[in-house]
Amino acid sequence: MEISEILRFVAALVFIIGLIGLCAFVARRMGFAAGGVATPGGQRRLAVVEVKPVDAKHRLMLIRRDGKEHLILLGGEQPLLIESGIDAPAPVALVDTASGTVQTSTPALQFQRIVDFIKERRA
Repeated sequence: MEISEILRFVAALVFIIGLIGLCAFVARRMGFAAGGVATPGGQRRLAVVEVKPVDAKHRLMLIRRDGKEHLILLGGEQPLLIESGIDAPAPVALVDTASGTVQTSTPALQFQRIVDFIKERRA
């Protein structure tokens, strides 16, 4: 095998890996990697709120669906629904001291505001 053939194989490998990375980037930007298609307006109906390990095999998972929370025990032979229909905590009320207005905000909206703030600072 000559050096020109080895360089051609390496270049082809780099090109293919680049194409795979480009496809992954496009899929992430279009929302395919986020676990499904988002509903109109960007509001998601299903979210994992918290996961806590119980022991080496079991963990508790709190999920939120349409404003209700469900507590599930995972591990063992099959999942076990511990409690269902728990009311989600009320949105947090924020007072803007500059304008004196009260805004209601969910933790997801607060997190999105933090992300937007960081993006603005980087730009």
